[in-house]
Amino acid sequence: MALKRDALDLIGNTPAVDVSQLSPNPEVRLVAKLESSNPTGSVKDRIAKAMVLDAEADGTLGPGKRILEPSSGNTGIALAMIARIRGYPITVVMPENTSPERRQMLQVFGADMVASPGAEGSNGAVRLARRMALEQPDWVFLYQYANEANPRVHYETTGPEILRDVPNVTHLVAGLGTSGTLMGVGTCLKEAHPDIEVYAVEPPAGEMVDGLRNLDDGFIPPVYEKWGGSDLLSGKRIVRPRESVEYTRRLADAGIFAGLSSGAALAGAVRVAERIDAGTVVFIVCDGGWKYLSSRAWTGDLDEVAERASEIIYF
Repeated sequence: MALKRDALDLIGNTPAVDVSQLSPNPEVRLVAKLESSNPTGSVKDRIAKAMVLDAEADGTLGPGKRILEPSSGNTGIALAMIARIRGYPITVVMPENTSPERRQMLQVFGADMVASPGAEGSNGAVRLARRMALEQPDWVFLYQYANEANPRVHYETTGPEILRDVPNVTHLVAGLGTSGTLMGVGTCLKEAHPDIEVYAVEPPAGEMVDGLRNLDDGFIPPVYEKWGGSDLLSGKRIVRPRESVEYTRRLADAGIFAGLSSGAALAGAVRVAERIDAGTVVFIVCDGGWKYLSSRAWTGDLDEVAERASEIIYF
């Protein structure tokens, strides 16, 4: 393996792993795309790098400039890591009911944290960050929900990696958060193979699965609309919090230690596998499990863990 210039060169080219032992249909292959292999352990490393490099290239971001970003966890941590390497101060706006792991990771990389009301979830963090951006016009508001670099980096990197490693892919399943992964990867795959079906995983309206959102809760990410999400998606799979915990444990049966939204993605992939005759379903494992240890997702009572996850944002 070639020597890397810095940790940013470790981002991307993540492995794809066959986990067909978890498939309910022997004619359907399940493949996990392990975005947990990125430096800070999540898919958000890709978009954080792309947003920062874009802002540097167009002159928006330069020496002494402060980065501002709302985050339910992973993007904030990824940006904090890159800001530390590149020498930028950073303020991350996050709900007050966040997990100890999340706060500690932001502290590791020296980020300043501003709390938004916990009951408002990630939508509340977005609203507060947008107000702060107006009050601090000298700060650089990267805003992952509307930043073109978000879906574009997945179109240019994650999608081609899947086509390279799993050329017979027939279905893509990923969680719906900012929608950047779904929009970028889905567009890339369907350009190569128009018959590929793309499915979003989301929680029921009014319920919370860490890292995911339901569009009926009132906020539609601008990148979803700009990249034609309604036309791109073949459908959605609703996954409740308890199911996300249950399927996170099933991932561990295949040796994959992943977060709760990855369990939700597996649950969505299993539902797709149950409804088709044959094929290869790729699903996105968007982050690693070590960030969720305080949830007791692997050791606690399922109902108690699900209830705790509805009150505390783990990532």
